[in-house]
Amino acid sequence: MASGVWADLVGQDAAVATLRRAVAGEPHAMSHAWLVTGPPGSGRSNAARAFAAALQCPDGGCGVCTECRTALSGAHPDVTLVRTEMLSIGVDEVRDLVRRAAMSPTHRRRQVIVVEDADRVTERGADALLKSIEEPAPLTVWVLCAPMPDDVVVTIRSRCRSLVLQTPGTAAVAALLQQRDGVEPELAAYVARVAQGHVGRARALARDEGARQRRRQILQIPAELHDLGACLTAAATLVEACAAEATAATAAVDARERAALEEALGFGTRGARPRQAQSAMKELEDQQKARAKRFQRDAIDRALTELTGFYRDVLSVQTRSGAPLVNSDLEPSVKVLARRSSAEATLRRIDALLGCRTALEGNVAPLLAVESTLIALVEG
Repeated sequence: MASGVWADLVGQDAAVATLRRAVAGEPHAMSHAWLVTGPPGSGRSNAARAFAAALQCPDGGCGVCTECRTALSGAHPDVTLVRTEMLSIGVDEVRDLVRRAAMSPTHRRRQVIVVEDADRVTERGADALLKSIEEPAPLTVWVLCAPMPDDVVVTIRSRCRSLVLQTPGTAAVAALLQQRDGVEPELAAYVARVAQGHVGRARALARDEGARQRRRQILQIPAELHDLGACLTAAATLVEACAAEATAATAAVDARERAALEEALGFGTRGARPRQAQSAMKELEDQQKARAKRFQRDAIDRALTELTGFYRDVLSVQTRSGAPLVNSDLEPSVKVLARRSSAEATLRRIDALLGCRTALEGNVAPLLAVESTLIALVEG
């Protein structure tokens, strides 16, 4: 297993070797712009942060020096980490990054700009970013992260060096959870298997019994879909549960942001004029609503992923593929559904689930999208 800043990148030996060569300054190994892609949970953000830290570290990424620790945490003056909680990264935010990229590094090594959600950059934002990547400052390095190369406009990705990550193996993820987080071996093996190589998801399941319980409830849905009424009820329950999960995840930060803004605007003090601050409060509320919307959509997407894994198991039984079941603890339920339908019907169900994820990305109303999908699971 890799050490230093690379320790969390399980199953990515080839990618780590590429980045280490670039840090070491080997011929033709370095680029001013990188596009890091890979499936969800493969460690795109971790790879980008590790690379940024290694570029600042005198020892190439030891993981313990001040340069490494501040770079990984986002506190380093020459490392900018961008991760949006909104649905998109707009042109104004990109222009701020471009201005930052034009600055000379404070510590005279590299100015590194990491955009963890480059696939969320708007069209106008991409136009603003393109010029900076085309004409980079001498010591500036852009590191863009996205699920797939096609998620970034061709004019930008054609100017970036591509780094592709793989889905890590179950054993590697389980070993990481045991070594890094102290998870019991049995639980580590279970969450690594059901998370299907998604390191972050596996860790969340290992640390939160509530998350494991929500997952079990989601996987009960296929057995409950008997008719139209059951589909509509299940859809409403699922969307409401995901909304509640999003509210719980954002409530504390929403309250802190509102309190901070009210204090900055002088609410509750003598002579304050709250009416003049209505637009600022409205803007904050809009931002918080957008964040909650993304959290809800992400929660629904996780549920759809779990259901896709379940029907993948059904298909595996139907085709006798011999592939190990993701949900081996639910094997009796999987076999019941496998006997009741055909492999062709299961493929249509999987397509419906994947189509729902695409619809949600296109801003379709969550309840409408989920209702349509669950009905398709019955009709499939």
